[in-house]
Amino acid sequence: MKFILLIAATSASAITPEQSTFFEAKIRPVLAEKCYSCHSAQAEKVKGELLVDTRAGTLRGGENGPAIVPGDLGKSLLITAMRWQDADTGMPPKNKGGKLPESVIADFEQWVKMGAPDPREGASTVAKAYDPVAAKSWWAYQPMTKPAVPQPKDAGWAKTNIDRFILAKLEEKNLKPVADADAATLTRRLYLDLSGLPPPPGATANVDQLLNSRQFAERWARHWLDVARFAETTGRDVNVTMPEAWRYRDYVIDAFHADKPFDQFIREQIAGDLLPDSGDADRAKKLIATGFLAVGPKPLNGTDPRQFAVDLADEQIDTVSQAFMGMTVSCARCHDHKFDPISQKDYTALAGILLSTETRFGTVGGVQGRNASTLVEIPASAGLKKIDRRVDPAVYAQKKAEYDKIVARRDAALAARRGGGGSDQMSSFDVVRLITRAK
Repeated sequence: MKFILLIAATSASAITPEQSTFFEAKIRPVLAEKCYSCHSAQAEKVKGELLVDTRAGTLRGGENGPAIVPGDLGKSLLITAMRWQDADTGMPPKNKGGKLPESVIADFEQWVKMGAPDPREGASTVAKAYDPVAAKSWWAYQPMTKPAVPQPKDAGWAKTNIDRFILAKLEEKNLKPVADADAATLTRRLYLDLSGLPPPPGATANVDQLLNSRQFAERWARHWLDVARFAETTGRDVNVTMPEAWRYRDYVIDAFHADKPFDQFIREQIAGDLLPDSGDADRAKKLIATGFLAVGPKPLNGTDPRQFAVDLADEQIDTVSQAFMGMTVSCARCHDHKFDPISQKDYTALAGILLSTETRFGTVGGVQGRNASTLVEIPASAGLKKIDRRVDPAVYAQKKAEYDKIVARRDAALAARRGGGGSDQMSSFDVVRLITRAK
């Protein structure tokens, strides 16, 4: 998709034969050799929105202003760049040869002083304007159609329409399908694809059993948790734990395990708190589902709560749009989207919805969490899992004994090394070996 802004060329002033000869001999060859690769209509990517392959483009200039102001060296940014007064803006850049010879720069200065006579005609084309109507014509926004099913030559191999599409493409390339996998290979593939684990000895391929297994739900929930940018800490400036984030993780696993319809899966994560429920347990699940909006990274140490709120909404918009629409709407926070049919007005409307909600993520308060929040209280009748964070005294004693044994072995090894005149430093291999022996 290409949007074109046409800049009409200024009226060509009378150019004398001497001026035309000067331009063709001294100016055009340098522009063509040193500038056109980045600043012409043929450039793969126009730099700085500057085109110098026409008179109109040179006079119009780029994002910083006119490249040439006839008769005025100080205002002609092309001359400033050629003089390399600033290493960051000097042209041509070092990877294109660096600063031009002083004689060439003098020719360009003389050309500007004489009024920058330029016989080149044509309009300046810049990929700039945004056309929302044209943007909506992009293939990704068109309604899905049902294509005609191809009829491959080998009518016996295909068992479904998907097979027929695959086989038709193979036949176009004069290729044939591979032979069917043997039972052991098929079993291994199914286990690795569906559960992420190799099959146990003697297992056979039972697709329904694998699809109904908890391992299947855990494996495929991981993919969604990546999309949902799941983490149990806030990240960014202060990495504070979000103590109940694991409940959203379990919600996703349970959703896959129960084969929850995808449309319901989406609704619960965006607006579960607004959906009808069948009781406290069902309402608790729907509230936990909205953790999708809460588990993202957060700058907790900022001092401006308004800035925190708009940044939080922006992160939510970015995740919602990428997860459910496959596009990055958050670009429109500062400007109309450059390619997709999303305006800044659309972004602001979404931000208004999210800013009118309350995001609860549960972090500690104080200096390490100036933008902390509390958690939603759910009644005990919901029957949620509870984690006892206390350690059983017997378990603690066992762990302490194991730790003391490791420390004793370490001390003995260090003493033996000192006795042998060696270094007191232990390698990581030594430590791992001691721990292994202690177990």
